[in-house]
Amino acid sequence: MTTTAQAIPQRSPQEIIDLRRRHLNPSLSMSYREPIKMIRGEGAYLFDQDGHAYLDMVNNVCHVGHCHPAVVAAGQAQMAQLNTNTRYLHDNIVEYAKRLSATMPTELSVVFLTNSGTEANDLALRLARTYTKANDIIVVDHAYHGNSPTMIELSPYKFDGKGGQGRPAHIQVAEIPDDYRGRFRRDDPEAGAKYAHDLHRAIAAIRQRGEAPAAFFCESILGCGGQVVLPEGYLKHAYAIAHEAGAVCIADEVQVGFGRAGSHFWAFEDQCVVPDIVTMGKPICNGHPMGAVVTRPEIAQAFMNGMEYFNTFAGNPVSCAMGLAVLDVIEQEKLQANAASVGEHILQGLRALQSEFKLIGDVRGTGLFIGVELVRDHHALTPATDEANAVIEYLKAHRILLSTDGPYDNVLKLKPPIVFSHENAEEFLQRLREALTTLQ
Repeated sequence: MTTTAQAIPQRSPQEIIDLRRRHLNPSLSMSYREPIKMIRGEGAYLFDQDGHAYLDMVNNVCHVGHCHPAVVAAGQAQMAQLNTNTRYLHDNIVEYAKRLSATMPTELSVVFLTNSGTEANDLALRLARTYTKANDIIVVDHAYHGNSPTMIELSPYKFDGKGGQGRPAHIQVAEIPDDYRGRFRRDDPEAGAKYAHDLHRAIAAIRQRGEAPAAFFCESILGCGGQVVLPEGYLKHAYAIAHEAGAVCIADEVQVGFGRAGSHFWAFEDQCVVPDIVTMGKPICNGHPMGAVVTRPEIAQAFMNGMEYFNTFAGNPVSCAMGLAVLDVIEQEKLQANAASVGEHILQGLRALQSEFKLIGDVRGTGLFIGVELVRDHHALTPATDEANAVIEYLKAHRILLSTDGPYDNVLKLKPPIVFSHENAEEFLQRLREALTTLQ
């Protein structure tokens, strides 16, 4: 029997806004003062209802480019053949687990699949608590690890923000290792070790409660904290302190994994450490909902306590087919190398602008994960929040999509699809110069 899908009316942006306000979650925000209706994506571009192309520098989900033909084809072909759960045998899930674990250090060989980065971090928390038989968690200030209740409890970005209810008793917050505006600056070769030392304070607070630390959660590069690249040695020292206290170390790679860092496939590798658990999501399937946890065999074995972990959708053949296609595209199109090359080009261009415009206080990043912190005063480091948002609106008016983040919302956040080209980079740098000129 053939059925015809009911046509979806094509509405104006204002009609969609009105319907969102009437029928959707009222806390769901929209980007920009005048939201854009997007109808198509290709490569590093999004296209609006009038066919205008916008250079996308904010979407780290469509990792290998919007609607990459190989990823789309893989999903279409598998969906037309079979989609079911993991209680049946299928080649795709074991092939994906094999290919994914091959990108990791040899110590990390067991894969759990989920539907999102939030689910991956939730599962990592369960693994850590089961393995250590402890409860309390150490996180880094201003971190964001997901939108479930347990992840909101682990995310200072949420629990210390608007609508938050403050730090839960079982969470300890370590000092953010920001070597631009923090206590220890970039000219201090021991900054990483000094920031890591704050874990001793967090562990002591846990012990004082009569509890033990189960895990140290840390993004391999801090995203919502303001695109902060960890000082050299930070994770090495922090992991040693956490391990000595009996905790496991969890690397959150949800935003920065899969070659985005350029120098390595996984951003934690730049710190010369091997985590106990790695979590991922966002770019793993180029926009199709999927996440993963990769861990050590002994941690996975401890999870075998009689309670099965079964997830209806995670690891289904369609998701795994698309995940495999993403790995293929990264390798075949040499996108990790592209992220390194184009990212370095952007960093050099930004540093040139920094010498010209006093509004740029700091430029930092690796590969195609870059932050530009705007300040009004280079000594007081007064955040230029209004100016940062003015830059975002100027770029949007010239069809470049960007966003801000950081504790003061004054950091331009660059995380485009890793197909971003040198030509794209030049277009952005030219428009940013124009925006800064108007403000100056």
